[in-house]
Amino acid sequence: MGVKKRSEKRKTEKMSDASFKHMTFLFKILDFVFPYLKRRVKKFGISEGMTVVDYGCGPGRYSVQFAQLVGEKGKVYAVDIHELAIQTVEKKMKELNLKNIEPVLVSGYDSTLPDQCADVVCAIDMFFIIKKPTDFLAELHRITKKKGSLVIDDGHQSRKITKKHLRDSGHWAMREESRDHLKCVPL
Repeated sequence: MGVKKRSEKRKTEKMSDASFKHMTFLFKILDFVFPYLKRRVKKFGISEGMTVVDYGCGPGRYSVQFAQLVGEKGKVYAVDIHELAIQTVEKKMKELNLKNIEPVLVSGYDSTLPDQCADVVCAIDMFFIIKKPTDFLAELHRITKKKGSLVIDDGHQSRKITKKHLRDSGHWAMREESRDHLKCVPL
């Protein structure tokens, strides 16, 4: 069964604990064999002192990279619906002595983050699983500063679908497109 069919059959956007643990293990192998994350995040426009939201942070692979880029004066919100994601990020924070990450466990599309708190919101490898993209993109718009940006990738869906959801939301204008991701600005 393909990824699309599995995600269509899933009743919730939250993956099982076993799937999360499996994904985390695979990412460890991938990051060891292909250490591309540092190069990838350099393209996101994140710099020292910024506030970044890693929405759908999973095991915190990107959260750690973002924390290093924003430095001590910046902040990273590591947001996820999965308790194991939050626990994994907290463990990495302790291991790496990162004090500029704040894990946030969410339910649904209300992140509980303050309005317009983020310079950059990143939704990496998770948008394909969102059941209500318009609601989700509205929440990302709410937490993004007026001159901020959204970095989003397709995950396991076509670029055409990602662009359609962005257009249909009425909240985002696409400003940059690469093979890797889209960079959008709030309307």
